[in-house]
Amino acid sequence: MDSAALPASAPDGYRSGFVALIGRPNVGKSTLMNQLVGTKLAITSPLAQTTRNRLRGILTTDRAQLVLVDTPGIHKPHHLLGERLVKAARAAASAVNLVLLLMDGSKPAGRGDGFIVELLKGCRVPVLVALNKQDLVKPACATALQAGYQALIGDCPSFPISATTARGCQALLEAMVGQLPPGPYLYPPDLVSDQPERLLMAELIREQVLHHTHAEIPHSVAVSIEQVLEEKTRTCVLATVLVERNSQKRILIGKGGSMLGTIGRGARLQLQKLIDGKVYLEIFVKVAPHWRRNPVKLAELGYGEEM
Repeated sequence: MDSAALPASAPDGYRSGFVALIGRPNVGKSTLMNQLVGTKLAITSPLAQTTRNRLRGILTTDRAQLVLVDTPGIHKPHHLLGERLVKAARAAASAVNLVLLLMDGSKPAGRGDGFIVELLKGCRVPVLVALNKQDLVKPACATALQAGYQALIGDCPSFPISATTARGCQALLEAMVGQLPPGPYLYPPDLVSDQPERLLMAELIREQVLHHTHAEIPHSVAVSIEQVLEEKTRTCVLATVLVERNSQKRILIGKGGSMLGTIGRGARLQLQKLIDGKVYLEIFVKVAPHWRRNPVKLAELGYGEEM
């Protein structure tokens, strides 16, 4: 619904609340948030552990306002950054009005799914389950796959969906609204995110790194926005991409700067969509050895204990 058509204050019977999107890495949490909100807020890639921040997208309808919290995938961490990402996801589940557990419904349930189900058994708020990626499920396998997940989650309501095609998303949304408490607008109805613009910029640049690099590079990269200057005809953005080793820096820059140029061009197009204007983007690559294990560097990049 067009936000311009919404009243300035929430009508009687309105519902509002925070919804945590919880699940294993790469189950489609970010894709679902983008689909529901109707715009690109969270970056996506085929790689696991793409999401690092607890991004919030705001969906406002004539019946309810849902603040969707896209959390990092719950996984076995291998470094301090991983530990903090998992901690952030767990914390989100305890500070919301509703938990939406996403599972990859195109594959049989695994041990990781069982771990998260056990983790949520003590949850004090309602839990719904979305069996995502139904667009990848062969019709002959659908019943058996859904039965396997239902056996795992018990009486918890489940919804087969495709975050990519929007299949089943409306029914899921209706169920989510029904679980929210009565309440006013939590944010202005025309707002789609409360995240700082610089954070969104950094994430869009990191997304291009994920799309164009391989092996260990994507997980070893962090992006910080050093400067944003508003000029008459364009916005100038200065960004730094951190890696952990010189060999990674060479790969990221590429022969004659070719890889960095490709990343920069893709990122600039996304940034222009974000701010709806022309962007001049300059990217520098720096080496920060073992930054994922350095608590000071993690705090500087926004991955502190309080994330």
